[in-house]
Order: sequence, then structure tokens, then C-alpha cells
Amino acid sequence: MKAIMTGNEAIARGAFEAGVTVASAYPGTPSTEILENFAKYEKVYAEWAPNEKVAFEVASGACISGVRALSTMKHVGLNVAADPFFTMAYTGVNGGFVVVSADDPGMHSSQNEQDNRFYAPHAKVAMMEPSDSQECIDFMKEAYKVSEEFDTLVLFRVTTRISHSKTVVEFGERVDVPQKEYKKDVTKYVMSPGHAKVKHPEVEERLEKLRQYSNSCSLNKIEMGDTKIGIITSGITYQYSREVFGDNASYLKIGFSYPLPDDMIREFAGKVDKLYVIEENDPYIETAVKAMGIECYGKDIIPICGELNPDIIREAILGEEAKTTYSVDVQPPSRPPVLCPGCPHRGIFFEMSKYKDIVSTSDIGCYTLGMVEPLNIGDTVICMGASVSAGIGFQKANDMGGRDGQKVFSLIGDSTFFHSGVTGLINSVYNNVPIVTVILDNSITGMTGHQENPGTGKTLQMQPAPIIDIESLVKSIGIKQSNIRVVDPYNLKQTREAVKDAHDSTEPFVIITRQPCALIKDVMKARAGLKCIVNQEKCKKCKACLKIGCPALRFIDGVISIDETMCNGCEVCKQVCPFDAIEKVGEGNE
Repeated sequence: MKAIMTGNEAIARGAFEAGVTVASAYPGTPSTEILENFAKYEKVYAEWAPNEKVAFEVASGACISGVRALSTMKHVGLNVAADPFFTMAYTGVNGGFVVVSADDPGMHSSQNEQDNRFYAPHAKVAMMEPSDSQECIDFMKEAYKVSEEFDTLVLFRVTTRISHSKTVVEFGERVDVPQKEYKKDVTKYVMSPGHAKVKHPEVEERLEKLRQYSNSCSLNKIEMGDTKIGIITSGITYQYSREVFGDNASYLKIGFSYPLPDDMIREFAGKVDKLYVIEENDPYIETAVKAMGIECYGKDIIPICGELNPDIIREAILGEEAKTTYSVDVQPPSRPPVLCPGCPHRGIFFEMSKYKDIVSTSDIGCYTLGMVEPLNIGDTVICMGASVSAGIGFQKANDMGGRDGQKVFSLIGDSTFFHSGVTGLINSVYNNVPIVTVILDNSITGMTGHQENPGTGKTLQMQPAPIIDIESLVKSIGIKQSNIRVVDPYNLKQTREAVKDAHDSTEPFVIITRQPCALIKDVMKARAGLKCIVNQEKCKKCKACLKIGCPALRFIDGVISIDETMCNGCEVCKQVCPFDAIEKVGEGNE
């Protein structure tokens, strides 16, 4: 059977066909759809974990028990999972174990552009890189064979363009791999210093065997064309290179990229007149080729920042500028990122924006968008969960420096709080740091596409689950009941009072805003008939409503109006208007 699949769908299919039994992940673009699709298959267990470290450890335990296991994450997620990642590189496996790192060249939805290929040599594990959806299936199946044959964790590295592009694939049958016997072996699975010292030489021996495999496996191949130009490449840049040069160049296509096929590289370099290494981001392959004493061209002419494409490669190597194949008469207007109409975060951001002494350390999620005008809420964004921890540091630095007049509010979403914000809040209680932690509970993992989390009451496979109550969790950590406010952020009076109490507090304080994301399907259905309109007779054009930054509000030709196709009747603008010129109309299905 043939089908058209994205790379993420194909990775899920490949894992299924390979006989994977247990998979765990935390959603993160561009990797999210892998687990969403894998969860649809029968005979598998798939889960969303609170964070990538937990996901990796769940898969580790499953692998040690004797089944084939999978963990998937975006590139920065592997930073979170790095601790167990490096240890499992030493222990090896029982059932096969593959971890997918979906890198994001161009930073379409990420805070950095790190190149995770370097994780493989750093941890000393095998690495594979597919270049289309069919290879995502084929390489995934081969990855489990390599994992079990060489007793190694396999890093399966893809990029945004591989994850989200579609190509034709052909399905195979699932191989039902029997669970291997688990034999207690503390020297293999208990990494005490004494055991780890013994394992390190074994890891080095394994690398030599993997190097030999790399030089002989079908994942790495030489494709000879014109020998004036030779190109070493991997992943999506192989497709770009093929598009630019066709048969007017020769190629060493690397699919098994650690250990690199050194013998094949030498052989290929000897067959071509001029050698280029074409790869996105860092000179991972190029550095290795030059270390072998082989002359080549790479990042001296090819950009190190951002995504590559055929036009960039064509101009860098052939000196040909991109040809415009089409033009449009009308240019689309600039669309800066903004909170959606009816976003429940808008209310508390608006009330916070009234205070000029608030420093707001923000986090990874939709609420990051509060940083833009007119709300301007968000001074820092570092990584998942860092808002609370960074807020503590900011406050302590102010205290030590004698700098008064600033109040720290740390902003974090419900899923991110479960991911890695809890420990920061524990730290604020333990060290009695009087910051305000604002937990924006919109009942979903929003920015990555509405995945379930420990607070939503459902698992990835849509089974009922206990709801982890944030208020109870906050109390158990040690926040006093008198220092907790649970508010509806659509209710500005209630929200305003909570912000004031928090601002004036001299102890660790928590505000929990509780209102579901406006884009959840059930929420959209419930509010479908609700709208707000501007009564033009009452409107004084004071523009107070525009200060909430709702994209449904418009000021055109001196008239303020509301786009009824965008509005969902949240009434935040209605509460802001000092002249009662905004009215709610219609009936919802709530």
C-alpha cells in the first residue's frame, strides 16, 4: 500500500512496523505529530510525559525490560533529557531504543538553532538522518536492528523540513517483536562509578564496530555523476543538492552520520575534482572531513545560519541568483504575532500592564506573545520552566544590590508548570523569595497544537485520567492559602484585585488564572453565537479598548469596530470601555 505522508507520520509508521511497544514524549514543534500518529496504532502504548527527561526515562525503563521503545522531542527537548541520554549511552539496551531529535533550522518555532548532531559524538551513540518520508520508515526499522545488534541507543535526527514535508511512502507489515527476557545485571544497568569505569572501554569498542558498519551499510551510498563536483551531504540538503545539480555532480549521501563513514569519505574524495560539504547549520561533517586532511569547501561559502534551500546552494556554489518564477501585485500586510481574540491570558496581562514597576519573567508558550505592544508583558524568555527560577534570581539580585521599586511576576502556563516550573516554585518557597508566580491555566498545551497534559483529564490515547489540581499542588509545596488567588481572567475586577494583592505581598504568592483556550473546539462551539459590537452612538473614540491588544478590534477611518468573524464574546473589551459603548450580543451554547 502506498500513501503520501509527512516525515513525522512516516517516523510513527516506521516505529510501528519495527515492532515498537512503548513510546513516550513531550510535545514540541517540529516533533509533536510523531507521537500523535503513533498513538493511533493498535498493540502500542503511547503517552505524553510531563517533560522530555521523564519521557526518555520511561522509554529507557521499557527498553531495559525487553521491548522496543521510542522517545521523541524537539531539539531543545534533548537538552532536558540529556542526563539520562548520556547514561543510557553507557548502559546500552535490552530491547531496541531510539530517540528522535527534531531540529529546527531557521527557528520557525524555537528559541535557538542548535545542531543536535553533536549529541551523538558527545554521548558516543549511533546516529541516523533520513532525507525523505520513505527513508523515515526504512531508517527507523534499521535503527532498531542497529540498536539491538550493537547494544546502543540510536539518535534519529530530523529537521523541520523533513518532519513536515510530504513524500510518497510504501507501507510494510508490523513485525511483532517478542519481549526479551530481563536478566538482573547491575554491572550493565546500575551506573555506579565502578561499573561506569568498566563500561567506558566497551563504549569505545562499540564505536569502532559502528564505524565499520557505517562504511558498509546501505544507509550511506556513493552516487557517481559528473566528477568535476563532488558533494557530501545528508538529510534534506541531499534533496536540495540533487535539485540544483542533478547528474552534473557526484554525491556521497550520508544517512548513518555517526560514526561517519571515514573510508567512504576518503574513497569519494579521491574520485572528484572539487569537494563540497553541504549541510545546514554547523559544519559537523565538514569539520570531520577536514580533520581527515581532505580539502573541501563548506561554511566558507554556505551560510551557517538559517535553513538552506536550492536557491541558496545554487548561488553559493554556482554564483547564480535565484530566478523569480512568479510575482503578485498585492503584498500582504505585516502580521506581528499576537494573542488570539478571546485569549484568556489577555485579561491578566492587561491588569499587570497598569503597573510600571512590574518585571515579568515569561516562559515558553502562547503567553510569550504578551511581550508585544500594547501589553508589553514579558521581560525574559529563556527555556521551559525558567520563568520562575529566573524570577527568583532577578529578585535576589535586586535584594543584594539594594535595588527597590521592582516587583517580579513570573508567568508560566499549565503544561509548562507541570514540565519544569514546579521545581522553581519549590525553590521560591524553600528560600522564601517573595516573587509572584502566575500560572496561566488554559486547560491544554496550547502553542504546540492542543495536546493533553496532566491537568486536562485525558491521556494521549484519549483515556480518562486524574486531573492534577494546580491549586492543591501549590498548597502542598508550601504556598499559604492566603497567598493564593484563583481567578477567571475574563473577569477584570477579580483579576485586578488578585494582581494588586500579589503586587503588595511580601511573601511567595501564586495567581492561578483558570479559563480554557479560546481555540479548543468545544469552547469554540459553546461560544459560537457570542459576539461583542460597538455602539457607535456611545463610542467616544477614546481608544481605551485598543489597549488590550485584541486583533478583533479595529480603528479604521476614525471608527472603532469589532470584526465579528474573530470575536467570541469574551467581554474583556466591554469591561475596559469607560462609556459602555461595547455591548454583548447573541447567545452561546455554554
